[in-house]
Amino acid sequence: MTDAARDAARSVRRSPVARILARGGYAANGVVHLVFGVVVIVISFGGRGESDQIGVFTALLAAPAGLVLVWVLGLLLAALGVFQALRSMLVKGTDAAAWGRRGSAVGQAVVYLALAAIAVSVALGARPDGDRSAQQITGTLFATPGGVFVVAAAGGGLVIGGLVFASIGARRSFDTQVRIPHGRMGAAVSASGVIGYLGKGVSVVILGVLLIVATVKQEPEAAGGFDAAIKALLDQTIGPALVFLIGLGLIVYAVFCFLRTRYAKL
Repeated sequence: MTDAARDAARSVRRSPVARILARGGYAANGVVHLVFGVVVIVISFGGRGESDQIGVFTALLAAPAGLVLVWVLGLLLAALGVFQALRSMLVKGTDAAAWGRRGSAVGQAVVYLALAAIAVSVALGARPDGDRSAQQITGTLFATPGGVFVVAAAGGGLVIGGLVFASIGARRSFDTQVRIPHGRMGAAVSASGVIGYLGKGVSVVILGVLLIVATVKQEPEAAGGFDAAIKALLDQTIGPALVFLIGLGLIVYAVFCFLRTRYAKL
């Protein structure tokens, strides 16, 4: 990257408006995970709902002023995604630690921009089916030479990503991105970070395992999004209890996101 581009990225990141929008993005992410967790808990008790990001934004769209809310969430998530992309451009060094920080920022940028894209598509009237799309993509890959390895790699990647999330919670390494205050508020930030990252990690691992199972069985129908993963888990003996805990973990992660709005290291 040229020095001019780096200076421009640094100037944008230091802008008070950019920082306000980035913090707003964390709040938007909190809203998404809060609704997500509530829907998952409702499903664990036998209720109905779509337990994926598309279902979350669709549910929010039905609320009073829902269209405005979904647009605001999408724009804030997009701003946070751009902010993380700029952060990745400013990481210095070529050692493993520097590449790790750079990769983390890029990964977060992709996630937030993807969420923003889903929000905007729903606001514009699209109603994509996450499970069906995942099954169609999986089926296409199964019919392509070497595609089965791509699906297996994707499942393995999700499992690893989920384990990384859980590890961040268990090791409390989120303190590199969040300032932990003193007193009760600090305890709240730490507790919500530990439980939230563990819950988020478990949910991602389940999705990865579902893809691996689809690969082993060579059945695209076994694959799907998070909604399919939750339904598959409900069929197990203690499935409802596990689904409830996942929903609770997502809600706690939402609390962490809300606290991160104030305490994030920008």
